[in-house]
Amino acid sequence: MIPVDQTERNDRLSERLATRGFRFTPQRRHVYELLRQASDHPTAEEVFLRVKQAMPEIALATVYNCLDALVQCGLVRLVNLHRGATRYCANMKEHWHFHCDACESVFDVAVADDTVRAGVALPWGFKAERYETAIHGLCPACGNGRKG
Repeated sequence: MIPVDQTERNDRLSERLATRGFRFTPQRRHVYELLRQASDHPTAEEVFLRVKQAMPEIALATVYNCLDALVQCGLVRLVNLHRGATRYCANMKEHWHFHCDACESVFDVAVADDTVRAGVALPWGFKAERYETAIHGLCPACGNGRKG
């Protein structure tokens, strides 16, 4: 039996996909659930390797198509840092990303709405709809091991 909260999430996912002309598929559900539970902002290849454990028959192209559909539906956001591979994040709340330059990990940084907008002077007539901020440095694990 599927838990009630999972059924509700499936219904919401199905509805969001349908509004953009996409079908609800087991592959899309698996990819979305994986991203909801992942805090490490995986690349498409990492998503593929993880989903393949539960769905051995899934193809890399299918994972890319699933990710594209989820992004188009506003369920997942692209995270582009430096020149590395695109990563994916299911946290749709306003937040920043911290990229550790040593271990390449990516972490969410929660911010208040007023913090996001503070000090950002847009040219006249421009209206920001969302912000994408990346902070680079060392995570606690890499910073503690750093000699200096």
